[in-house]
Amino acid sequence: MDKIWQRNIIRAFFILLVQLVLLKRIDITFGDFNYIHFTIYPLIIVLLPYKTNKTLLVLIGFLIGLFVDLFYDSLGVHAFTTTFIAYIRVYVLNLLSPTEGYGKNSLTSYAYGIPWFLTYLSIILLMHLLVLYSIEAFSFVYLKEIILRTIFSFIASLFLLTIVQLLFNPKY
Repeated sequence: MDKIWQRNIIRAFFILLVQLVLLKRIDITFGDFNYIHFTIYPLIIVLLPYKTNKTLLVLIGFLIGLFVDLFYDSLGVHAFTTTFIAYIRVYVLNLLSPTEGYGKNSLTSYAYGIPWFLTYLSIILLMHLLVLYSIEAFSFVYLKEIILRTIFSFIASLFLLTIVQLLFNPKY
C-alpha cells in the first residue's frame, strides 16, 4: 500500500474517532438556541489525494457516511451527504484550479497555501452542512432552522478545522 494512502487511512481513523467520541457529545445550547454542531469528518474527503479515482472517491464517501450513520442513528443521512461531497469535489477542485494546475497529489494547505485551502474547505463544508440539515429536516417548513444550523455549524466547524490545520499542517 502506498505511503500516502496509509497516512490517509490513519488520519481518517483519528478524525472519525474525534467526531464520534468527542464532538458528538458536545452540545452548545443557549435556551432555545441549539444551532451549533461541530462537523469535522468531511475533512477526510477534502484531504484525499487529487488523483483519486472518482468511483473510489464516491465509494469512500459512502462508507464514511454509513459509518457515521451507525453512531448518529440517522439512517443514511450522513451516507448521502458524504457521497454527495465526494461527487462534487472534482467540480470544486476544477473551479479553484491554480494557474499552474494541480502538480502535487496532496490537497493540503502545505501544498497550495492557507487561503486556497480554506476556500476549498469552506465550499465543501458549506455544501455538506446545507445538504445534511436539509435532508434531516426534509421539509422547507424548517427553512429558518436549516439556514441557522448551517451557518452556525459552518462557522464553528470551520474555526475548529482551521485551528487543526494550522497546528498540524499535514504535508500529505
